[in-house]
Amino acid sequence: MKFHKTDLQDALLIELEERGDERGFFARSMCQDEFTAAGMIPAYVQQNVSMSAHKGTVRGMHFQRAPHSEAKLIRCVRGAILDVIVDLRPASPSYMRSEAFLLDDRDRRQLYVPPGFAHGFQTLTDDVEVTYLVSALYTPSSEGGLRHDDPELGIAWPLVATVVSPKDAAWPLIDRAALPAL
Repeated sequence: MKFHKTDLQDALLIELEERGDERGFFARSMCQDEFTAAGMIPAYVQQNVSMSAHKGTVRGMHFQRAPHSEAKLIRCVRGAILDVIVDLRPASPSYMRSEAFLLDDRDRRQLYVPPGFAHGFQTLTDDVEVTYLVSALYTPSSEGGLRHDDPELGIAWPLVATVVSPKDAAWPLIDRAALPAL
């Protein structure tokens, strides 16, 4: 795997190193030793899969509050997404900044999202499937979110949002003073 720094502190874009022959290819998508050496959390307790039927669907921006903050390792296995993360760690030099990444089933890149970030994505094709590992168990009482269209974030989504869950649409606008410590 090749690990590429992003503009946000501690977040990494991961490129698989494919070994191919007439059968196809083989690549590692997770290795505890390599993840540890890259400064990532190397252990995951849950794997999630989401399927979105319609192009333009927005999922997120989700996070879990401490002590249940989670790292995520995200990969789009069918279709294409614009994946967006926001650094919510007050002590970070990239606090309240966001960055977007194209993840698709052709490039097979992965995104490592450290604890203390909000995460969401928009589907760029129909019938998108995304899988992600998480380092902490889902804890409903620690769940939080940001509105995908919050002007404070200024995220430039490439498409009009065609589908947003009622829960995601109901997150309040950002009040920096009220943001939780993640």
